[in-house]
Amino acid sequence: MILHRERRVLAALLLSVLLLTTACAPKAPGRFDQAQKESTQQKSGQAVTKKATQGSEFNKVFPSASGGYQRVYTQEKKGFAEAKLKKDGKDVAMLSISDTTSTPDAAAKFSKSTKKIGGYPAVEQGKTQTAILVGKYQVKVLSRISSFTASDRADWIEKFNLNALAKLK
Repeated sequence: MILHRERRVLAALLLSVLLLTTACAPKAPGRFDQAQKESTQQKSGQAVTKKATQGSEFNKVFPSASGGYQRVYTQEKKGFAEAKLKKDGKDVAMLSISDTTSTPDAAAKFSKSTKKIGGYPAVEQGKTQTAILVGKYQVKVLSRISSFTASDRADWIEKFNLNALAKLK
């Protein structure tokens, strides 16, 4: 009986030592650890300038839902606001306004524009995006389905209250 008790104590002791040594062993770095370290140390491109307009100000100039379309706001933060455009329950486009103060390169692409929408310089980005520059604000419409064409995107850009957007500071 004493021998049986000693075996239990010895087994418990060995199990404790095993757990202690494996728990204290250094952990091998995961495959994403280096990327995480680099992204958290990176300073450029992370902050929005203090001069950027609050996203809630942009909501006032978004087009109203009409013609069987629904507008659903999806994101609002300093310098940016976005809404989905839905029809028959499907996402057909994304509408957005961004303050280019924090990203001056975003505004540079309009300098060579020969196209205008609503009197403002416009650019096509790929086959699914149309954008204009209103002062320091970029208004963009992205197609989510192939039947929502460049012409549709231009029409929806003109539905924004561009005059009110131009007056924002």
